[in-house]
Amino acid sequence: MLLAASEFPKQSGTAIFAGVVDEEGNAAGVKQLVKSKIGVDYAIFGEPSGIDNITVAYKGRLAIRLTCDVGSSAHASAPWLAKNSIEEIHDFWISIKKEIERVGTAENKTKSISCSLTEISGGSSHNVTPQKCRITLDIRVPTVTTCDKVLQLVEDVINKTASAKNVKATYRIEDKTEPFEADHSSPLVRSLLLGVLDIRSARPMLLRKTGTGDMNVLGHQFRIPVVTYGPGDPHASHTPDERVSIDEYVSSIEVYGRALFHLSRLHHIKK
Repeated sequence: MLLAASEFPKQSGTAIFAGVVDEEGNAAGVKQLVKSKIGVDYAIFGEPSGIDNITVAYKGRLAIRLTCDVGSSAHASAPWLAKNSIEEIHDFWISIKKEIERVGTAENKTKSISCSLTEISGGSSHNVTPQKCRITLDIRVPTVTTCDKVLQLVEDVINKTASAKNVKATYRIEDKTEPFEADHSSPLVRSLLLGVLDIRSARPMLLRKTGTGDMNVLGHQFRIPVVTYGPGDPHASHTPDERVSIDEYVSSIEVYGRALFHLSRLHHIKK
């Protein structure tokens, strides 16, 4: 993206390259960027889509840190004297997962709500039953609903389960990013389509991803045409096998360059 932007003729417009941090976390970089109120007409994000694909939609993300406190602990040799917070919080997780699957399962993965248990911590000693246990839930929210609606669903399950089990349960929101789908007919999407056609001689596929990206944040805040495109296998992201082929890398520079050319042309035609 940087190489393509550096070759963009100044008389054709201004290309701004922004390298933002924490995309794999809570999107701190792009959240700081949108506070700047920078004036732009379009935005392209470089997350991997595959050289012949364009990403037009991402699910939202709701990360919840749930804590179960049973109020007391006991020596492990007398477990009947206190409830076990690790065992109790397991029931919370199962109840939440079942309700999300019941309400949020659709005809395909991109329209379904998904829920993953990603972290767990509890206990104070190897020979004491745990009074407190904490888990992190990573919930991905499709464009057919909102984070607030899913959060209300989860909150209802937590309250109902806590009441039934007579234990204390509290939660905090670690991240809340709404789902987003770009305008498929924008000059930006058309420019990338033409760029891929020019370089790859193939019409790219428009993807709706099950993950979450920085495009969600800026797209909602700036309300300008946005899109995501980049070399690499998106399924390998954040894994030990994350990689990009040199051929795709080189081709993507040419695709970005052609897309900028077409975008400048279409932008001035529109005006």
